[in-house]
This record gives sequence, structure tokens and C-alpha cells, in this order.
Amino acid sequence: MAFETYEDLKDMHLDVLREIGNIGSGNAASSLASMLNTPVNISVPAVRILDYEQVEEEMGGPEQMIVGLLLSLEGDVNGMIMFLLHQDFANMMLTSLLGEPMPESGEIDEMCYSAIQEMANIMAASYVNAIAEMTGLSINITVPSMCVDMLGAVLSVPAIHYANISDKIIFINNEFNGIDLHAPNHILLIPDVDSLEKIMTNLGIEL
Repeated sequence: MAFETYEDLKDMHLDVLREIGNIGSGNAASSLASMLNTPVNISVPAVRILDYEQVEEEMGGPEQMIVGLLLSLEGDVNGMIMFLLHQDFANMMLTSLLGEPMPESGEIDEMCYSAIQEMANIMAASYVNAIAEMTGLSINITVPSMCVDMLGAVLSVPAIHYANISDKIIFINNEFNGIDLHAPNHILLIPDVDSLEKIMTNLGIEL
């Protein structure tokens, strides 16, 4: 039976997504370690199907200040991937890469913007490459668009633009740990239903 909504995903499908998240997270940790020139470990990711209100609750409420990075997925898989970074994680990254944190005002200059954008590119590629290598599918990602705002405002962007795909999302949650680093990592994955079917079919998983 073909998928109609994310709620049609069974435990075995979530196990596949969890394994993709595990491989992608490991790749992302290796990439971050290279960027920061320090060891970075990653926890085993938790993968759940949530609605946007549940994501807000999970992350501390809609008024939490967040750095949001949105990338579109194109090619054999269509949809989006979004990274939600707490400001302390972004500050740690910027301090390590540029020697100074994000301004308290939240106004980001061009250098800070480029650094965070590059980090998002590397992390997104880690997850997308994990899917592509496991499935043989061709997937491209767009240049990340970024904003610093309250979580509720950040989540309204995918909620509006991807409402035709689903009112629920695949929520991947894990933690990066290392020297002077302890940061939760939240990823929203919203492939369209046809793309989910392609992923599962190419992996030989029953629909």
C-alpha cells in the first residue's frame, strides 16, 4: 500500500529513517570536527513524526530564540530539510571559526552569515549524502536561507510553504558533544510522500 500521509509510516519505516539519521549524524559530526579542529561525538538520533506544535513544545516553547536554516531538496527526492540551532550552539561555532560570537542584537554580518551558511551546507550534505548513498537516488540541495527569530516564527515558514506535503514532519533530534561543546541538534525533514516511497522502495522496504 502506498503512503498517503506521514502517519502511514510503520515502525520499520521509522527504523530506516533512524538509520539514515544515524549515518548522517555521524558524517555531520566528522565534518564539524574538521571545521572546528576538535573531536566531536554524536548521540544516537531519536526520529519521530511530530506536528509543528509538538516541535515547539520539544524545544522549549515558541518564544525560544533560534537560528533556522532552510534548504530545499530537489532531484529524485523533493521537499526540504531544516536545521534549528540554539543560539549558544551558533555562538560556539562562530567563536571557534571567527573568534567572536553572534551579536546580542541577533543582527548577523556577512562573515557570520557565510560561516553559519557553510556549516548548514556541510551538515545538510551529510544527511542528503547518507540517503543518496543508501538508495542510489540523486538529490540536490539549494543554498541555505537563514533567519534568527523566535521558534514559532521560524517554524511558520515550512508550515506555510510545505503545507501541501504534510502537516507533520520527520523530527530528528540528537546531541553533539566534544571539548567545550554540548549542543542539541534539531532537524526537520519534510520529503514529499512520493519521495518517501522512492526511498523505501529503493531500499527494498515494504510499503
